[in-house]
Amino acid sequence: MDRPVGRDAEFTTFMAEAQPLLARMAWLLCGDVHRAEELVQQALVRTYVAWPRARGGDPLAYARRTLSNLRIDTWRKHRPETLLPPEEMPGGLAPSSAQQHAERDALVRALLRLSPQRRRVVVLRYLMDLSEREVADDLNISLGTVKSTAHRGLEQLRGLLADVAPHPDHATPSRTRKDDR
Repeated sequence: MDRPVGRDAEFTTFMAEAQPLLARMAWLLCGDVHRAEELVQQALVRTYVAWPRARGGDPLAYARRTLSNLRIDTWRKHRPETLLPPEEMPGGLAPSSAQQHAERDALVRALLRLSPQRRRVVVLRYLMDLSEREVADDLNISLGTVKSTAHRGLEQLRGLLADVAPHPDHATPSRTRKDDR
């Protein structure tokens, strides 16, 4: 099969830029660096096959959606997963302190306790920093579903992380009641 050189070069450039973002997303969704690598490879292969269509729009959104759909397929198979430590994340997520390591580990463990849909929405919205509209488009759900799922997911995460002591730099001041002013 004859493939245009320009297409391959264009996709190679896209892949170099997108791979770290997709690897992070995949790892946050499944908690296993090896499974995340497999998901990214599968998503990139599917994106390459559909490259003429994908590059016509937003190729990163296409790849994210493909990765998310691949992840959904594995959830449906009820495959047990093993959580690996955050320092094994692609891109070198080496902790700079014991506290950061503990907080990151607690976050990943809490994410894995969310339902698949809540986890996908929270990861895309807050950890991948997508807009609500982008999350809705990527997951093919309504904007209202994104908002309510994100709210419930964050609420559940707060409950799961309540026992983890906040880092001093991230402490928030307590609210004061109107009567106390």
